[in-house]
Amino acid sequence: MSSNFFNATPYLKTTQDFPRDNRDLSTILTKTYIETAQAINTRTIGHFPTNKPAITGERYFFSSQPNQVIRRVYQFDAAGNIAHGIPDGDILQFVKGYGSYTDGTNWYGVLFGTSVSIAGLCSFYITDTNIVVDLGTGAPAISSGTIVIEWLSKA
Repeated sequence: MSSNFFNATPYLKTTQDFPRDNRDLSTILTKTYIETAQAINTRTIGHFPTNKPAITGERYFFSSQPNQVIRRVYQFDAAGNIAHGIPDGDILQFVKGYGSYTDGTNWYGVLFGTSVSIAGLCSFYITDTNIVVDLGTGAPAISSGTIVIEWLSKA
């Protein structure tokens, strides 16, 4: 097995022998705490708060300094604009966008796509101030829905 994997370090050992000497024990416990904190802090965080940003735990490495990913969830009940409230200076780029909606009977996917209406589909795109939800001709009516966007933070 290759040792050139980027993510080889965030995994915890499943066993540990602790020394009887207090000084050596202190050193091992400190090292173990750091390894535990690093492993926990590099996991994907499964919080999806509505209209409030959350750190996902994901990081992109375009340079030696990683960019963390921020997630935010929005609810909607019609096509149109949803103010996203993200300061333009906080966004390096959007990396994920997805969602679903219902017509009150069935559930459908929402496509992170284009500013051009797509027949039969509900899609959205993002401007500097809004998430723009578009319902293409022939698509089922919107009763309620949720959109999730994730972006790389400049900070």
